[in-house]
Amino acid sequence: MTNNHSSESHAIAGSASTNIMIFTDLDGTLLNHHDYSFTPALPVLQAIKRHNIPLIPATSKTFAELIELRRKIGLDGPFIIENGAAVCIPDNYLPNIPDTCVKKGEYWFKEFVTGRDYWIQALTQIAPQYPNQFLQFSKMSITQICEATGLDECSAELAAQRQYGEPILWTGSDSQKQAFIKDLIARDITVQEGGRFIHLSGDANKGDALRWFLAEYQTQFSQKPCLSIALGDGKNDIAMLEAADISVRILSPCNHPPTLTKQKNVMTSTEPGPLGWSQCLREIFKQYAPEVL
Repeated sequence: MTNNHSSESHAIAGSASTNIMIFTDLDGTLLNHHDYSFTPALPVLQAIKRHNIPLIPATSKTFAELIELRRKIGLDGPFIIENGAAVCIPDNYLPNIPDTCVKKGEYWFKEFVTGRDYWIQALTQIAPQYPNQFLQFSKMSITQICEATGLDECSAELAAQRQYGEPILWTGSDSQKQAFIKDLIARDITVQEGGRFIHLSGDANKGDALRWFLAEYQTQFSQKPCLSIALGDGKNDIAMLEAADISVRILSPCNHPPTLTKQKNVMTSTEPGPLGWSQCLREIFKQYAPEVL
């Protein structure tokens, strides 16, 4: 362990009997699918912040996107990027930084996969078999990214700064997409389907990132067991939802709720996006930490 000389306390908050940590997807979950607004979630976000409950974004978005977005939302803690490819921890967040983490600027990164270029090269080998059936993120113009995502130009430029994986925008048939995914998996490429894109990377997911961070946090702060809550709306959230104590599936205007193996402590919102996000967290707080509301 590398001593980080932190003078700040980030102990998990909760009721006298329950400590809580929240992991949340962003697009389509905390953020509205169509316009990326989180306004309906503001009252709950403010309550979470007042009670010092860690809220960890776990997203397909890039590090560059999260730096700006966290500021807008009012978050300043750790976050999980590119579908679990890395956990990013602010410099003074943990008393000790694990030796497996690497320093990049003001953040420590726990990396679970190799860099983006490796996956782009692997994709290049398979691309000729699927001509004109997908758009590769690294080859899309900023204008194309804007059209595909609804992001403004500045946000699209941040989205393009990927470090660990390569998103694909599929334009072919569904049957060909399944064949494409099968070929990728045969090449040891991990495939995760998000709300808009197919994400290609190494063997990492939001669930493994959740487990690693939660275990590290509890070890360092000697916490009693805490209640982990995960919220998500897509297939790339399944591993995270399976890993959490309470799993919240957010209604999506585009996809069916992700199918889970676990049966207990699974909720499904009746509203999409931040409305559903707030609805379900309020219900959980009523049961486990009523003083938060």
